[in-house]
Order: sequence, then C-alpha cells, then structure tokens
Amino acid sequence: MTKIQINNTVRDMTAEEQAAYDVEQVTPLSALNQSLSDLREDRNRLLQECDWIELNNAPLTSSKKTEWQTYRTKLRDITNGLDTVDKVKAVTWPTKP
Repeated sequence: MTKIQINNTVRDMTAEEQAAYDVEQVTPLSALNQSLSDLREDRNRLLQECDWIELNNAPLTSSKKTEWQTYRTKLRDITNGLDTVDKVKAVTWPTKP
C-alpha cells in the first residue's frame, strides 16, 4: 500500500484512494505531464546557464547578444504544441551560439 500524509499524519491509503492513485500513475496524460516536466527541467537549466547574457556588462557584441536572445526565445518556446509524449521525445534542442 502507498502511504499518504494528511494533516501531518502518515497512513496507508484506503483501497479507494489507492485505486485512484494507481489510475493517475498510468494514464497517458500523466505520462505526458511527466515528460513535459522533465523537458522543462532541462530547458530551465539551459536558460539558467545563459542568464549572464542579460547582464548590462556582458562582454558581447550586438550581433552575439541577438544570437543568444534568439536561442533563449527558442528555449522558452520549446514546449509550444507538445501534446503527446512522442512529440516531447522528438524535441530538437536549439544550438547554443
């Protein structure tokens, strides 16, 4: 049985709670949500790695700054239109400038 915490009390799930939990674990929607969550985690890491380009004193030419901004926009938009796990798995990451 799976444990559940309610009001700081941990207990086993009831049969009904367990059945509802089990359904959530295997639905295509939950698989899609998990895939999107994993993708967003990777995307957010890549965005954080290049946050420095937004600093006023970033040592970049105008054209390089534009390249980095385009890259960051592509990263932010990467989840657009992803409505199946297969589409998430087929994502092509943009190339860093």
